Amino acid sequence: MASGAPLFSGIISGIIGGIVVGYLSTSHISVSGPAAGLTSIVLTAITDLGAFDIFLTAVFIAGLIQLALGFIIAGSISNYFPTNVIEGMLAGIGIIIILKQLPHAFGYDSDFIGDLSFSQSDGRNTLSSLFVIIDYVQLGAIIITALSLIILIAWDRVPLLKKLKLIPGALVAVILGVVLNELLTASGSSLAIAKEHLVSLPIPSSFEEFKQIIITPNFSGITTPKVWVVGLTIAIVASI
Repeated sequence: MASGAPLFSGIISGIIGGIVVGYLSTSHISVSGPAAGLTSIVLTAITDLGAFDIFLTAVFIAGLIQLALGFIIAGSISNYFPTNVIEGMLAGIGIIIILKQLPHAFGYDSDFIGDLSFSQSDGRNTLSSLFVIIDYVQLGAIIITALSLIILIAWDRVPLLKKLKLIPGALVAVILGVVLNELLTASGSSLAIAKEHLVSLPIPSSFEEFKQIIITPNFSGITTPKVWVVGLTIAIVASI
């Protein structure tokens, strides 16, 4: 949503990147979610290229580049980057994500999809938004946040749960969070998170509608230099 892409594309990329590739990969580490840096790149690229299907061609090119990097074992280049630099970068990204998500965790959603920059469209910034949380506390959001955090922390520490390696703790947290809010909504509880704060995925009522949701790359743009620049940018940032 923050990338300006159709919501269904997030479902497809999550299944392929998180489950299919995760199953096929022999690596002991993997990326489990979208990167904030790529979000801004995708949003800008879709705007510059003028169409989402043209952008998908750039994604296709980025995939080919990453495959090529894999075949030539280019990952060994990472050995030349000091570990503390990489860990520092990841820690910095983690702090930004936590600061951006804290208002949502307490139920304060002045900007539902969240601003990526320090200065926000609502006139506040990342830090000033934290001081107004207390005025917008929503108990249901706090309960779901706490449940999700407990699951994420316990999944890698409780011996019984650690055996369930094929099921990511993050996926369990999302599913239980959705189910809990649906139960609260069905019971008419005041703890239920309001519909305007939720992401509404398209639900096709027929096979024809389902086919319209799926967008494929428009390869007519493959000769456009800008498409190749976007593809190369995505490949580099995603690989790093």
